Amino acid sequence: MDFGIFTFGELSRDISTGSALSPRQRLTEIIELAKLADQAGLSFLGLGEHHRRDFALSAPEIVLAAIARETTNLRLSTAVTVLSTQDPVRLFEQFATLDLISDGRAEIIAGRGAFIESYPLFGHNTDDYDGLFDEKLRMLLQLRDNASLSWKGTLTQSIPGMDIVPRPVQEQLPVWVGVGGTPASFARAGRLGLPLFIALLSGPQRFRRLAELYRHSADEAGHDAASLPVGVGGHFYAAATSQQARDTFYPHYRAYFEQNMPRPVDHFPRSTFDDWSEPGGGLLVGSPQQITEKLLEIHQTLGNSRYMAQIGLGGLPFAETARSIELLATEIMPAVNREIG
Repeated sequence: MDFGIFTFGELSRDISTGSALSPRQRLTEIIELAKLADQAGLSFLGLGEHHRRDFALSAPEIVLAAIARETTNLRLSTAVTVLSTQDPVRLFEQFATLDLISDGRAEIIAGRGAFIESYPLFGHNTDDYDGLFDEKLRMLLQLRDNASLSWKGTLTQSIPGMDIVPRPVQEQLPVWVGVGGTPASFARAGRLGLPLFIALLSGPQRFRRLAELYRHSADEAGHDAASLPVGVGGHFYAAATSQQARDTFYPHYRAYFEQNMPRPVDHFPRSTFDDWSEPGGGLLVGSPQQITEKLLEIHQTLGNSRYMAQIGLGGLPFAETARSIELLATEIMPAVNREIG
C-alpha cells in the first residue's frame, strides 16, 4: 500500500489564545512538512482547494510547484480540485507544467467540493452542481488524451481544434475522482475507469457497498476493475500511546469542527471524538498499533491500495504534526505492508 499525507491548509484559531497562524506561516509549514514526508519515505502529498479566509490554500498548484523543487519522490496532487468551478483547460495546463517541473510526479484528484464558496466566486450556479462536474470531467479527460482538441461545450466553452500545451512528462497525466458518500459519484468514476479517492469521514463499513458499486460499474463499462487504484483518506494523528494521542489531539480537532467545516458546529464534544476513535470508527487517532489495526480493517473492507492521512488539523503545532508523520512512515506503514504483503 502507498502512504501519503494531505492538508487543506486551514487557519484554525488556538482555542486558548484566539490566535492563528498567518497564511504565510502556514504555507511555510506545509512546505517543510512536505520535505519531511519525502525524506521519511512517504509517496504522496495532496493539497486541498478552498476560497475562505480560514484556509491558506486557494492556489494549491502554485504551492505544489514550490514543493516540487524541494522534494524528489512525492507524488504531487490536489486533494481535491473543485473541478466544477475550474476551467479544465487552465487546470490541465497548470498540472502539465507541474509535471514538467517535478519530472513526472503530478496527479489530479478532481471532485465537486463539499465547500461551495467557489461557485458564486467564479460565476457558477449551484443548480448546475452535478452537470458542471460531469461535463468538465469529460472535457479534462479529452484534454489529457489529445494534444489538439475539438470540443462542443454546453456548460463549458467550445474549442475549435486547438493545441493543448504543454504536454506532461507522463504519457497520461493521472486523474482520480474524489468522492464522499454519493452513489452516483462512485458509479460515474467506475464507468469512466478512473482511480477513486474516498474521503473516509466515517467507518469503512459504510463505504463497502459503494466500493462494490464502483467496481461493478467499471466492469459493466468494460474496464478491468481489479486494476483500478482505490485510495482512502481521513483525519489522522498518531502518538506513542492512544491516550496521549486523544488528549493531545482533541482540543485541535474540536477547533477544526467548530471553525473550519463547511457548516461549523457550536460544540464538538469529547464523547463524540472518543466514539469516532474507537475500532470501526473513521477517525484514525491513536498509537501506531491501534492505527495499524484500523488501516488493516479499512484495507480488508475496501481493498484500497493507497492511504492518505489528513494531517495538522485544528492548529496542531508543527512539532506534533511532524512527529505524527514520522510515526506514519516509520512504524505504521511498515506494519501494514508486512501484514498485507
